[in-house]
Amino acid sequence: MPGFGYKFTSESCNRNEVTLDILEAMRGRHSTRAFLDRDVDLDTVRQVLDSARWAPSGVNTQPWQVAVVHGEAKQHLSNALLTARTSGATEAPDYRYYPSEWFEPYKERRKRSGLALYQALNIGRDDVEKRKEAWENNYRFFGAPVGMLFFVDKRMNQGSWLDLGMFIQNVMLAARAYGLDSCPQASLADYPEIIRRELQMEDHWLVACALSLGYADTSHPVNQYRTEREPVDAFTRWFD
Repeated sequence: MPGFGYKFTSESCNRNEVTLDILEAMRGRHSTRAFLDRDVDLDTVRQVLDSARWAPSGVNTQPWQVAVVHGEAKQHLSNALLTARTSGATEAPDYRYYPSEWFEPYKERRKRSGLALYQALNIGRDDVEKRKEAWENNYRFFGAPVGMLFFVDKRMNQGSWLDLGMFIQNVMLAARAYGLDSCPQASLADYPEIIRRELQMEDHWLVACALSLGYADTSHPVNQYRTEREPVDAFTRWFD
């Protein structure tokens, strides 16, 4: 049975074992950008969401909606987004993800992340066509069989975005319990009107991001590099 290794039996209920499995799910999660040509049963996706729905939210508002796209529906949405991108349609996201001007330490972290990605893909600085193709793969969900779109109600406030973030993290961790990998993608939120139109979502649902979901192609170079994380004491101030 898939899961984090829970063993609630009369002989054993090892809380430490459960904790270690959860820690492995957190530490082992990474953004997967190449997937096997292997379908994912939508019942498995439902089970992932059934676990993720227990994420916390302020006064239990649960201010999110999820659209799961698969098969022809996924292909149709990808085609619509790619058409907008290749035709030069102006991006008009519902919110600003990144700062208008980069500054340290974020500027250097962004630079290192991008460099690692393009080195893994063997794309040179001046290779315009390969860079274009790499970016457009976002709209193909990197070849994953399942795509998810996450929405938050625009009538709510900033706290609801925190709630949504915790919910999405739950989705990614639950997916690992079923042997699945994922990649959260802000890039698909660049054309929210297209997404709302294609998925028939009401206007009050802001497009937050997407998620590619499937079985990782572990042999692909893009899935073999890892970004660094700052040590605990670099971002923590202790008061005793």
